[in-house]
Amino acid sequence: MRKAAFGLVLVSLAVAVSVCPATGAEPPRGAVERLIVEHGSRVYRFGPFVGYYFKPVQSGDLTRLEFWCYNEKQFYTRDRPEGTLLFQGEAVLTCLPEPAPLQPAQGQRMRPVFDQDIVQAWRATRPEPQEEFTHFHSCYNAAGAVACGYWLRHEAVTEFTYDMGGRVGPSSPLYHEVRPGVDREFAAIVEFDTGP
Repeated sequence: MRKAAFGLVLVSLAVAVSVCPATGAEPPRGAVERLIVEHGSRVYRFGPFVGYYFKPVQSGDLTRLEFWCYNEKQFYTRDRPEGTLLFQGEAVLTCLPEPAPLQPAQGQRMRPVFDQDIVQAWRATRPEPQEEFTHFHSCYNAAGAVACGYWLRHEAVTEFTYDMGGRVGPSSPLYHEVRPGVDREFAAIVEFDTGP
């Protein structure tokens, strides 16, 4: 099914999983860890990310997704048990204008760009309500990170300290106290991803 705004065709979804392998949690039926999309004449991939599962809002249309984030292997917080559902939310496909994408250093998967270094033209691409879409994560292809990806809106379903499983402390832009509801404190970050 084509989506005119982006010229997207659903090529395939990665094999659906009924149980998050590390946690035993059951993501919603049809949710997957990885997406494959066609944009124009190019094929991109999105995911997998620790504990994240995605599902199109409308079948065959990858421009808008629902997602669920679980605390797989306590990757995001030590405050909640392994497998706890931490966030649900929505993701909206967007292509950033130049100077994107920025490639990670050799041997690294991600290149994060934090709040003060995010290009204003990138910020302007956030869906409404803009203050709730704080996190952009790129797609990738065989050459590495690409300018197209998803702006994510995280809605917490429980209270916890986002400390990357104890790997970051209060001086990190990622560290924050999470309360149920839209997480407006989620780090303002644009991540360029080369894929697994």
